[in-house]
Amino acid sequence: MELKANNIKEYIEQIPQERKMYFTKLRNTILSNLPKGFEEQLNYGMIGYVVPHNLYPKGYHCDPKLPLPFINIASQKNFIAVYHMGIYANPKLLEWFVIEYPKHCKLKLDMGKSCIRFKKVEQIPYKLIGELVQKISVKEWIGLYENAIKK
Repeated sequence: MELKANNIKEYIEQIPQERKMYFTKLRNTILSNLPKGFEEQLNYGMIGYVVPHNLYPKGYHCDPKLPLPFINIASQKNFIAVYHMGIYANPKLLEWFVIEYPKHCKLKLDMGKSCIRFKKVEQIPYKLIGELVQKISVKEWIGLYENAIKK
């Protein structure tokens, strides 16, 4: 379910009412823990946190006109998703997250390569997400990204 929005406010307005409070809390958790340098913007039809061109002029290799993506959050049809590219690019970060998750949530971890799905939105582990967001600086993310692209 892609929400059609021109800005973040419009995106949030379209989220189903029963989910809006949880999504807004997730967004606020990310914003309050986001390392300096990342910027929030509408990105790929979701709310995204990116490395802006003024810090990484090369942009995203798939489309250099776009800034380098880092985290996205989305209200999908059956869940709220956090897409964290650092988990995909850094095996140690993934391992940390998988170990920490059960300490913060009773539900089984539902995860793809970079996608963490929360079907029971009232069970989102905000404290853990905040810790995850803090784990990679802009400089570290650019380094991980460039190492992955060169392979």
